[in-house]
Amino acid sequence: MNAWKLRLSMAGTLAVIFGLSTLVFTVILTLAGVGLNIVTIGVLVVILNVVQWLISPYLVGAIYRVKEMPHDENPRLHQMVESLSLKSKIKKPKLMLSQIPLPNAFAYGSPLTGNRVAVTQGLLKSLDEGEVEAVIGHELGHLKHRDVQVMMVVSFLPALFYYIGYSLMLSGMFGGGRSRSNEGGYNALIGILFMAFSWVLTLFTLYLSRLREYYADRHSVSVVENGAEKLSTGLVTIVNESKNMPRRNSNGEQQKSNTAFKALFISDPDRAANDAAELGANSFSSKKELLKDILSREPTGAEKFLEILSTHPNIVKRLRALQEQA
Repeated sequence: MNAWKLRLSMAGTLAVIFGLSTLVFTVILTLAGVGLNIVTIGVLVVILNVVQWLISPYLVGAIYRVKEMPHDENPRLHQMVESLSLKSKIKKPKLMLSQIPLPNAFAYGSPLTGNRVAVTQGLLKSLDEGEVEAVIGHELGHLKHRDVQVMMVVSFLPALFYYIGYSLMLSGMFGGGRSRSNEGGYNALIGILFMAFSWVLTLFTLYLSRLREYYADRHSVSVVENGAEKLSTGLVTIVNESKNMPRRNSNGEQQKSNTAFKALFISDPDRAANDAAELGANSFSSKKELLKDILSREPTGAEKFLEILSTHPNIVKRLRALQEQA
């Protein structure tokens, strides 16, 4: 996808999200004739989302066992981040180390903590230096494009409509006696419409998330020498290593903490097995041979449908986009 088409798609998606939200919110509230209670719920949802954004770096740090990486612990990596930040024309973020074996990386932050870029122990162990550089270039792209802030603002809209709808539905079903049964049924119907519309907004939000992953990939290519190939082989490695990660703990319970904030990751670990199957990586002797084969592929209908419900692009489409930039 060309850069101008990518920017146009993101701008259009944002316009649709905010335009539809404003239109539906205004029309339905006008028809419902409701006021203070709904506004109160809306204000509370906004406040909760802002608070979550402000404290999320601390939550992320606790879940992924993140600590700041001292300069003398890995001076080469610090130099890499500093150089790429200079090329990206942004202030160097804090370099963090996530003490988990899952190979991945993520950018995050808030006004309370400043911007941060985290790499996992698994990433440093699995990828070569060039691939790590391309991954960091991708994460710096997220910071340059303010993706953390944009996705925070956009993501709270589906939650806003869902909780307002849920409140209307409950008040309509249980909020009055017989004299208010008609009004209650009307409010319940409006609540269901609000909840249904929240799912529509969620699909647009997921689409925007995928577009911004492409945009961050493009940034990495622009600041890293031979970045398209390095990021491509890095993504292949991340996918193959992630699919081998245990999904259950020692008690046999499904591990959820590793993917609680998976939208932050450069690659979705929950899709690693499917992504690896789509790549067919086991049938190739090298990652470069695999990348050549990808250029001739097209995702199946089932794979395109699953992508609609994902925060990250289909792996084949993503790698093809990178190879076209190369």
